[in-house]
Amino acid sequence: MIAHLPLIQTYTRHQQAQAWLLRYQGKQPRLACVLGFTETGLIPNISAAGATPESRRYTAIADAEFLSHGVQLQPHYPLPPLQVGASPVFISRSVIEAQQIPLVILNAGLPTPPTVAAIDLQGAPARCLSTGHALERQTVAHLFEQGMVWGEKLAAEVDDYLVLAECVVGGTTTALAVLTALGISARGRVNSSHAICNHEQKWQLVEQGLHQWHQRRSPTGSCPFEIVAAVGDPMQIVVAGMAIAASRRGGVLLAGGTQMLAVYALAQAFTQSAALAWNPDEIVVGTTRWVAEDPTGDTTALAALVGPVPLMATQLSFATSRFSQLRVYEQGFVKEGVGAGGCAIAAHLAQGWTQTQLLAAIEELLDRYQQMQRLQST
Repeated sequence: MIAHLPLIQTYTRHQQAQAWLLRYQGKQPRLACVLGFTETGLIPNISAAGATPESRRYTAIADAEFLSHGVQLQPHYPLPPLQVGASPVFISRSVIEAQQIPLVILNAGLPTPPTVAAIDLQGAPARCLSTGHALERQTVAHLFEQGMVWGEKLAAEVDDYLVLAECVVGGTTTALAVLTALGISARGRVNSSHAICNHEQKWQLVEQGLHQWHQRRSPTGSCPFEIVAAVGDPMQIVVAGMAIAASRRGGVLLAGGTQMLAVYALAQAFTQSAALAWNPDEIVVGTTRWVAEDPTGDTTALAALVGPVPLMATQLSFATSRFSQLRVYEQGFVKEGVGAGGCAIAAHLAQGWTQTQLLAAIEELLDRYQQMQRLQST
């Protein structure tokens, strides 16, 4: 841990991670959140990010609305009920509000357009990865090019670093599929939105999807485009392109756990297969300790297998929170999402926020949200 930042822990590539943190300490980032959808997320029990399969169609839209506008009297798409736990978007939004972090939303492929201002990348939702034909190859190529364009553009507009976040329900399962197809032994190491990761359910889908793909793939092998087209989702390819392009100009914080490790692995594969220039020393993966230390996954080992990417995590704790919807994070019921870990890391970096300050900001936002809900019910 570097001086004055005790709430950021590094887990892999410590020297590279420390250098990155020192480089961007005291700096304010820009946040870009990429929304996507995969029909994998509609499979019963595959994800806890939505009470029912049907509601998961709108999780990313609801999160984007709250991320952009915060508490509203009549949101178009309300957040899921708080019984199981507060959405990680409360963490991200509290930092955006308090530290005035600029935000841009990008739609990589949703079944329904978002209700907030968003850059439409003209992508498409993914079919279930079990089909082995999740996306059309031309769609993947188009989204990669869009990622490169917007990564370059957004990086040129900031002096410091970009935080790249995502919202894709079912995304840890497509991440497992992509990592496996890239030759990385990710089985049993990924995370999920469940308290105990549903590894076997994920693996059965991955096996099915890879089998279907191998039945019809060309004998000449596969490139990263083909892998994403077979078993990926639209967010992955966009953020991989953004990370490659943005790293040429400055820092990139991939905000997430398993999904962002898959994005890094894809970016690495693209740069190798197409001889693309990038600066991997400028890229880190930042998440929460609930992911980094998840006893039902193995994020640190997975990061080491993926490649020379530093894994770091906010040490934010909800153990003493006055809200039960936050305390359940300590039991593994909610871990990460919508850039929560990356935003917390940015809060520590930019203004040196302590555990007390960050928790107070999150609780204040949640308190306002519950007050608004009470108003709506009267």
